[in-house]
Amino acid sequence: MKIHMENLRRRARITASVRRFFVEKGYLEVETPLWVPAPIPEAHIDPLEAGNGYLQASPELCMKRLLAAGSGPIFQITKAFRKGERGAKHIPEMTMLEWYTPDADYESLMADCQGLFLAVAQDLGLGTTLSVKGKPIHLDRPWKRLTVKEAYALYGSEPMDEALSGDRFDEVMGLDVEPRLCCDTPVILCDYPAPMAALARRKPSDHTVAERFELYVEGLELANGFTELTDAHEQRKRFEEEVALRQRFGKPTWPLPEIFLNDLPHMPPAAGIALGMDRLAMLFCGAETIDEVLTFPPESL
Repeated sequence: MKIHMENLRRRARITASVRRFFVEKGYLEVETPLWVPAPIPEAHIDPLEAGNGYLQASPELCMKRLLAAGSGPIFQITKAFRKGERGAKHIPEMTMLEWYTPDADYESLMADCQGLFLAVAQDLGLGTTLSVKGKPIHLDRPWKRLTVKEAYALYGSEPMDEALSGDRFDEVMGLDVEPRLCCDTPVILCDYPAPMAALARRKPSDHTVAERFELYVEGLELANGFTELTDAHEQRKRFEEEVALRQRFGKPTWPLPEIFLNDLPHMPPAAGIALGMDRLAMLFCGAETIDEVLTFPPESL
């Protein structure tokens, strides 16, 4: 097995740059538990069992509880675990950056992403332009934005409503839409159908969509963010719908995160986002596979 030491050195600089970006903006760095008794109920994400609980798929619930306790803006660089995710761009034990901003919405997260990418590029001495697969990606220009509905109309092999009703939304997105989200800037895909955003606030002007977006560079998904849902009654209903979907698919289920639901009414309006640090390292190292930016891929242990 080859260890890409130069990539590891650059990855360390990327991590230091990310940490500096948020500290200088006044965010508190936090650390929450990896082991949880009840993970987020999500139909299409399977957690890893650990004893009588689970390894987190995301620190989201704990970080929102900190917001509810009055933490103010927070960020975390942590491990997250997802069963069965392995490929050239996937790994079951990933490193994730999450940040949450009170009194903000998903538009502010989009601006944060551009500021973060520019800060990292400049700290690495790359200026404002990345080279990805030999193509220049301009970080300082306005980033291209498409709604999910627009992207489906342009690239989808079937209408979005049919994909949703047939439980093929993620399949069509992965096979048809995502590979074509290529531009000379990063691409923001926004306004997801409400059923595909279980923890996001619905858009006040159109309740059929949620204020959720994902960030892509040359077809590579890097981040998923949204304006947070703070209505505990609605959140419970959505969690129950996710549990019902898991049951329909024959997947295991677990109790709802009741402590989180109890704390949710105290959480301020906020926006939050998860960004894959492994994929960010791939982007800034010019790596084709995730293994090139890891110390030890799981198969080497």
